[in-house]
Amino acid sequence: MKIFSGILAAMLAASAAMAADEVAKPNIVYILCDDLGYGDIHTLNPQRGKIPTPHLDKLASEGMVFTEAHSGSSVCTPTRYGILTGRYAWRTRLQAGVLMGESPHLITPDRLTVAKLLREHGYSTACLGKWHLGMDWTQLPAPKKTRKKGGTWNIDYTKPVVNGPTAVGFDYYFGVAASLDMPPFTFIENDRVVKIPTVEKKWVRTGPAAEDFDAIDTLPTLGARAVDYIAKHADASKHGTPFFLYLPLTSPHTPLVPSKEWQGKNLLGPYGDFVMESDEVAGKVLKSIDDAGIADNTLVIFTSDNGCAPYIGVKEMEEKGHFASADRRGYKADIWDGGHHVPFIARWPGKVAAGSSNNTLTCLTDLLATCAEITGAKLPDNAGEDSVSILSGLLARADAPKHEAVVHHSIQGKFAIRQGNWKLELCPGSGGWSSPKDGEAVKQGLPPVQLYEMSGDVAEAKNVQTGNVEIVTRLTKLLEKYVADGRSTPGAPQKNDVEVDIWKKKPKLQEAEKE
Repeated sequence: MKIFSGILAAMLAASAAMAADEVAKPNIVYILCDDLGYGDIHTLNPQRGKIPTPHLDKLASEGMVFTEAHSGSSVCTPTRYGILTGRYAWRTRLQAGVLMGESPHLITPDRLTVAKLLREHGYSTACLGKWHLGMDWTQLPAPKKTRKKGGTWNIDYTKPVVNGPTAVGFDYYFGVAASLDMPPFTFIENDRVVKIPTVEKKWVRTGPAAEDFDAIDTLPTLGARAVDYIAKHADASKHGTPFFLYLPLTSPHTPLVPSKEWQGKNLLGPYGDFVMESDEVAGKVLKSIDDAGIADNTLVIFTSDNGCAPYIGVKEMEEKGHFASADRRGYKADIWDGGHHVPFIARWPGKVAAGSSNNTLTCLTDLLATCAEITGAKLPDNAGEDSVSILSGLLARADAPKHEAVVHHSIQGKFAIRQGNWKLELCPGSGGWSSPKDGEAVKQGLPPVQLYEMSGDVAEAKNVQTGNVEIVTRLTKLLEKYVADGRSTPGAPQKNDVEVDIWKKKPKLQEAEKE
């Protein structure tokens, strides 16, 4: 038996090595938009979309569209945690809400990340853009009467930050601490601010800012930095040192600050303009890959961290014929699909079939397991607990692994679990900002849970929980198991960082009520 087990292990190892050789360690460029709805990309929503996105339309024609891709959360920080760690963020202290610009780090130093994994396998790694996962700033001594009030004013900006991007696997970082409407308003390079904040500025929120920092310059600056990074690393990638570029853009999240050349380009107003500029930035990044002659060995993934934000005027846009959530209910922050059903397009010429689509239920937590399979690495039990490789799906293999189920989380920490065509939501309302909110739903006498059969009701219009008690029970128990096991994938049970209450009997936002 031991001999047989040894032979089997050797065969599996050889198979993994052959798979790794087949994909030849491609460069990986991961472009993450901020609050871009599935329906904001024209080719994904041709009948009810009014924003031209020619570059992303072209990307879809050159690659594979995942029509059932979902973010782990319907807001920024928890989704970003899941992307880099392959673990649902509700397993951490962040049980609801998001971090702020001055919040301490969320990714613990011992946690394996995509960047760490790839660097261990010979990749150069860089993050350019919005971090929003916390970093540890040096606090000034006790505030004096002359000091301006506010957490971001109580930071010593002359000191380096600790436990930021460069502490979790990135060789290089340039970007902003959190959302573009969250101070401090200054660029950070590696572990130091580029310019010390000395003045106060306001982009939705008010806070310390570098004197020359302007939100309107951020998106084009990140795009230019990405193009430059690709150009500088292209030659090395042809000679055995591939690169991983994580490009979390700041758009089209508020403040809506399209560059002057993009203002007035779209009938929907500043939001449409900002989406069009985001499309242009993605196009420039793709062109730089093509121009460098590395397209055939570069896996490009384009996606968004959650759905479109309702406060940018979605109702007014819908009156003009543009539906940012396409055919789904809800928006950013909600437990309904509009909160977490995201665009997901992958291009890899010669490997991923052009103009193809994939309807497998996937989650943005899947990047870590995918990168592990690409490099031939085996994830330890305490990493990627909620990550499933999509490599076989990208390569259209018949044996592509799938999630048993995917868990969703709203801004208020309300849970949902999706298995096949069934989606169970453990709240009576949106779990977020859309009406009816949970409190409104209770007053309306709506049931405490929602169950939808998604194949015939993607709009989540008909709650069928009353007649399907056995399905509600089964999915609830499966979610409870995922919580208890500390993972949703096969492997040894792990511990969550905190106690997790799937019913949120006493909901409490840990960080920010609203992004």
